[in-house]
Amino acid sequence: MSISMFSPASAKQRKTISVQNPWKTLSSRTAYENAWLRVREDQVIRPDGKPGIYGVVEIKPSVGIVALNERDEIVLVGQWRYTVNRYSWEIPRGGSRADEVDIQRAAERELAEEAGVIAAHWQAMGTVDVGNGVLDDVQHLYLATGLSATPTNFDPEEDIGIVWKPFDEAIRMAMDGTITEVCSIAAILRLAMLRQGEK
Repeated sequence: MSISMFSPASAKQRKTISVQNPWKTLSSRTAYENAWLRVREDQVIRPDGKPGIYGVVEIKPSVGIVALNERDEIVLVGQWRYTVNRYSWEIPRGGSRADEVDIQRAAERELAEEAGVIAAHWQAMGTVDVGNGVLDDVQHLYLATGLSATPTNFDPEEDIGIVWKPFDEAIRMAMDGTITEVCSIAAILRLAMLRQGEK
């Protein structure tokens, strides 16, 4: 398959871009593994035809949930993110477990555990690739409504704060940099655009 692209500088200049896989994998080995992820190192032939290595972080499929109550408020969860060394406001998110064949079940579990919420109605909002230069993680986004309370169940490494914000305020937070986590931004703005399409 190929796509014809036009340069904005000149419509006369046309470039055909191949979307076929230019990589060849020669071998793979596990460089590191724990309960949450595996780091795989592949010996490859690069697109330029020369040998190289490619490191891939493998993670089970993940979920992100926009949960809205009857007042059109979204639940946000906050926690200190060790990797970036700062506090982060996000939608409830998390990874699936090996026994969770139905990915929505993972979303239901994460929403209950992190936000103390269960939902009567679920709507899939598609998927996003998370850090696809190094991660194989695909996050499944959901809209959850018809909410009721349930006890939270934090993981030992989680210290989570829970707030409810008007959805319009969450959009502003996604745009002004208050929310920086990419899947949260994608889910909030995707729902905002879906709503625009319904008007």
